[in-house]
Amino acid sequence: MTNSINKNNSSDNIPTLRFPEFSGVWEKKKFNQIYLFYSTNSFSRDNLNYENGNVLNIHYGDIHTKFSSLFDINNEIVPFINNEIDLTKIKEENYCKEGDLVVADASEDYNDIGKTIEIVNLNNKKVLAGLHTFLARPNKTKMALGFSGYLLKSWSVKKQVMTIAQGSKVLSLSTGRLGEVELNLPTLPEQQKIATFLTAVDSKIEFLQKKKSLLEQYKKGVMQQLFTSPLEREQRGVLRFKKEDGTNYPEWEEKKLGEVCEFSNGKGHEKIIDKNGKYVVVNSKFISTNGLIKKYCKSQIFPLKKREIVMVMSDVPKGNALAKCFLIDEDDKYTLNQRICVIREKKSNNEFLIYILNRNRYYLSFDSGVGQTNLKKEEVLNCPLFIPTSLEEQTQIANFLSAIDVKIDNCKLEIENYSKWKKGLLQQLFV
Repeated sequence: MTNSINKNNSSDNIPTLRFPEFSGVWEKKKFNQIYLFYSTNSFSRDNLNYENGNVLNIHYGDIHTKFSSLFDINNEIVPFINNEIDLTKIKEENYCKEGDLVVADASEDYNDIGKTIEIVNLNNKKVLAGLHTFLARPNKTKMALGFSGYLLKSWSVKKQVMTIAQGSKVLSLSTGRLGEVELNLPTLPEQQKIATFLTAVDSKIEFLQKKKSLLEQYKKGVMQQLFTSPLEREQRGVLRFKKEDGTNYPEWEEKKLGEVCEFSNGKGHEKIIDKNGKYVVVNSKFISTNGLIKKYCKSQIFPLKKREIVMVMSDVPKGNALAKCFLIDEDDKYTLNQRICVIREKKSNNEFLIYILNRNRYYLSFDSGVGQTNLKKEEVLNCPLFIPTSLEEQTQIANFLSAIDVKIDNCKLEIENYSKWKKGLLQQLFV
């Protein structure tokens, strides 16, 4: 991705960012001057399966949630149409072809209405566009493969589609309204250059996402080997660290949380919330979002110190916040809200302990799936632990897992930065 891009002054039909070898204004055309619409089917999920069949089906729900903008069938998991469904009346022209657009014509969200994929590789598979989709195929206008998928994601097109969407709870499009959307097209070589460049950006994002996923899988596997029960340790080998001199650490011991830590509950802050406050209120939302969503207050009713663990004690049935933990990273910054507890070190290393406590299965077992779960102090402190007796070993484990977390966080940051960059490119490389 070393392509040079020039920045231009704003013009109606010249993009803000442009490769230096291209010049001149882009051509303005309506969608229906470039594409013809073909028939799609209305098969529901009940008519589809992922095991066998002769014809694959693109469901609008998968466009919204799974499929890449440039649809390569080798990289996607696409359902089959059940064999008992009669497809003999479907014309050959209504089967998808490479270069076709498949548009989701219904959505509950303005941001997703008209979400589009361009088919770039079918690998000789027979594929139909399904329920709540439009199938659009270039007519006489030659389009570079891969360009249209990005063009339909550009802000200039998206804002037009959002304007023509109709409906209250569920938004919808019609081929008539979509056909009137104005598109600005460069020459074929410039289309190809843009498509190639943005594909490279997507490939980088995809690489980082796979790297992050592999690191997360590796961390999960390491934790499964480290944090095994006494019985599992007898039945199979486990991962153990050694001292610097190569000798073994002492055997681990079974403890209750209350034997190695101290517990306190937070206090209510609802009446003193102040967006101009100095202190971050540690509540359920703060912990469940890993500190992204914050509320503030000017009074530190319940001060927290660096290295203390805070944990959510209440949550809705089958929620994702119960027993979620956060390690306090700074003194004189946080104040603890009610129904959040703080775990203070006594005979343990909290940087190690958080890996065991965070969403621990023992705590999750109190969630009946019916009413709200409210953990009691004694329930928190009775959590069974199987931990090293050596603080040195605890620290070694914590440092090892923390190093993996740093790599995962770096991947997340890179993905976020590349995604923001791509969003800017989609606004500035197109007219």
